[in-house]
This record gives sequence, C-alpha cells and structure tokens, in this order.
Amino acid sequence: MKKFIALTATLSLLISCGSSDRGELVGVKGKKWRPEKPYGMTLVPGGAYIMGKSDDDLANVQDAPTKTVTVRAFYMDETEITNTEYRQFVEWVKDSTIRTRLAILADEQGQTPGSGGIGDYAFNDAVEEGEEKSPYDTYMYENYWSLGDGDDMYAGRKLNHKPKLIKDPQKYPDEFYVEVMDSMYLPESESYNGLRTIDVSKLVFSYKWMDIQSAAKDKSKNTREKRSKYLISEKVQVYPDTTVWIKDFAYSYNEPMHNDYFWHEAYGLYPVVGVSWGQAKAFCAWRTLNKNTYQKDKKRLQVNSFRLPSEAEWEYAARGGIQGGTFPWGGPYAKNDRGCFLANFKPNRGDYAADGALYTVEANSFDPNDYNLFNMAGNVAEWTDSSYDANSYEYVSTMNPNVTDRANSRKVIRGGSWKDVSYFLQTSTRDWEYRDSARSYIGFRTVQDYMGTQNTANGG
Repeated sequence: MKKFIALTATLSLLISCGSSDRGELVGVKGKKWRPEKPYGMTLVPGGAYIMGKSDDDLANVQDAPTKTVTVRAFYMDETEITNTEYRQFVEWVKDSTIRTRLAILADEQGQTPGSGGIGDYAFNDAVEEGEEKSPYDTYMYENYWSLGDGDDMYAGRKLNHKPKLIKDPQKYPDEFYVEVMDSMYLPESESYNGLRTIDVSKLVFSYKWMDIQSAAKDKSKNTREKRSKYLISEKVQVYPDTTVWIKDFAYSYNEPMHNDYFWHEAYGLYPVVGVSWGQAKAFCAWRTLNKNTYQKDKKRLQVNSFRLPSEAEWEYAARGGIQGGTFPWGGPYAKNDRGCFLANFKPNRGDYAADGALYTVEANSFDPNDYNLFNMAGNVAEWTDSSYDANSYEYVSTMNPNVTDRANSRKVIRGGSWKDVSYFLQTSTRDWEYRDSARSYIGFRTVQDYMGTQNTANGG
C-alpha cells in the first residue's frame, strides 16, 4: 500500500512539474476552431414554428395536423444539387474504381510503386524490402491493410493518387493498363455510332455508417459487440437512372432528355434527377469524406457530416421565417403582382410551359426565399431523411422531430416539381416515394449541422 501511495505521489509530482496550469482547472487545450460556412450553403437559424397545414386540407389527406416544433440551426444548400455537382461524385468514384483495379492487377503482377507501367499505380502501403516505413505504417500494414476486410481482401489498402490516369488509349503504358481500362467499358459488340460507353454498373461507392438510434436503445452491456452490430455497410451504384425520362411518361417523346440531361454541359447547372434516396445518402457520405480528406491534409479539424434534411427541417427552411405562409414567398398565390409565375410547376392541365419552362430550370432560377434558398417550391421535389407515416405528426417529438424507420421504405419528398400542380408546392404539403425509386422530377439538397446552439431566431 505504501509503494502504491509513493508511486501515485511521484506521478502527481511529475505531472504537476511538467505542466503550465499551476495546478488549476484550465481544461484541455485543443486546436483553435472557427465556424466556417460551407461552400454553396446558407445558415438557417434555429427556432420554433407551426409545422403542418394551417389552412384547409383541400386534398383531404389529413396527414399534416398543425404542431408547434423547434429545430436547431443548420446549413442548407442554397440550390438543389446540380448535374455538375453530382458528376463530381461520379467522376470521383470512377477515378477510385480505376485506380483500385490498376493497383490490384499490379499487386497480382508483383509490381511496386515506381517500377514503371502499371506499377506506378500499385498500392502505396506495402512495406518493401530495404524501405524504411514509420512504426505506425509498418504496424497498420501488417495487422490491417494487408489482411483485407471480410469478402474484400484489398479493403483498406492505400491507393497511389500521385500519377495521373491516362485517358488517351494510344498512350496507355502497357497491356495491363489496357486490360483494366477495357474492363471499365461495355463490350465492343454493344457500342454504336463509334462510341464505347462506360459500364456504369461498375461505378459503386462503398461506405459505412452507424445506426446510433438503434444502438442507443440496445441495453446490451457488451459495448464492442453493440458497436459492430449497428455499423452498417452500404454499396451503392452511383450513376443516376437516365431512363426515368422515358419510364415516367408513357407514349411521350423524351429521348433528348434521356440522352443529354445528365452528362451534357448545357444542363450542368440544372438539378440532378434520376437519383434514388439511397444514392442521395451515398452522395452525402462522399461529400463528407471528400471535405474531411482535405481538412486532414491541411491539419484542420474535421467538419460535421453532410446529410439529407429531416422533414421538419425542410419545411422550416422552406418557410423562410414566414410563419403562416402557404408558399416559400408567403402569400397564397403562385403569381406576383405583375402576373409572373414564382416557381416552376404545371399551372394548367397539360400546360407545362405556361411558367416559362417545359421541364426543369437552372437550380438558381426564380427568386430565393428569405433564407436565400432557391426553388424550395417547384423545379424538382426533394428527398428528405424522414420515413413517411401519415400519423407521424401525432407522436413525433416537438424538438427536432424526425422519423427514421429502416423498415419503412416510404421516404418523404417535399416541395413539388415541374410536373406537379401548385398544391404540392405548398410548404406544408407532404408526399412520399419508395427509397429505391428514381424519378425525373425528384432531386435533393444537403444540410450540415451548425456547431453551437446560440444561433437561433424567432420562427414567427
């Protein structure tokens, strides 16, 4: 016992002598942090508002009774995610897929970084004979990176991003590089008009997320087992379904939209469509990964995850601080005092062009609401994170209400679209679609939690 007390006293003396806190409770000093507004986003101050239909429920759906709720502050994309922004995601996945395939083939051929040809793209984590690695890299390679994960023996391997990918077939460095690139395209027999098309089924994004809601309710005392039980792995094909322009409208000529809408630069600033709820969630995970990779390289603190908004957050943001507004601009009319339409929708039966647009319009078209958010009504309906339940307003919490039911495949969409009547443009109108469905009139935008709670506003 005396030895223990002596050891404790010695440790205490060493700790006190080695610090500059003078024995006071000063807290742990971390990196300086300053709030940074994410690019392309606007801050929606937290506050209370009356969620639901304050006016008559003309459609008699009876799924949105009024309820006063409070939401915390968050950042939200000023516009819907555009084709060019989603293409950045697709290109990143394509680049990573090609580099992974090159690295695997280089590994199978015994090639190492710097050996020329496909070897330049070999995994960048192997500990070569005579090469000095840090103790950390050596340990991680021997115990994790070289062992794989589950069914993927190459999971966790470090790709070499230094050499640029060679896109000109005449400049491919060796036959192994040709083999990998050929595997990324559809067979020659399936090409036409002299063009070979990328096999979009190869563009798969893998990520993991923690089901915190379910884990928190688990009463198991085995923390490690609980964590692994609720760590969910996802694999998502990321390329949007361009055939929605054909499938959504029978006996209709929409082939030009199918052929050009997603990839052609003429539509770059238009909202992406043909994206399922799962693909929208994958985009959020990638955007978080992409930003935090940059933060890590710059030795900065990581940012909060990007995610889909909850249904309550979306409605609060759409109202723009106008408590009882029917639409994001307030009053009950879809035209301004000059007779101009205030959103992109279907004003009359069969007349899609009366508002000046046949299909979608650029994501920053029309005037924004008072939170500087564009097209919170019309253009494309938007996925939310919430599961749809007609009775959910009766039981959800009044603080940051949300329903996340993994067993419920119906997900809430909000805002109405270019092919909807004005009823669906109302801030309080609820609608839904199946999570694995993709439509020519559904897109999304992302949000990010605001760090801190002091930024609040009166919802009225």
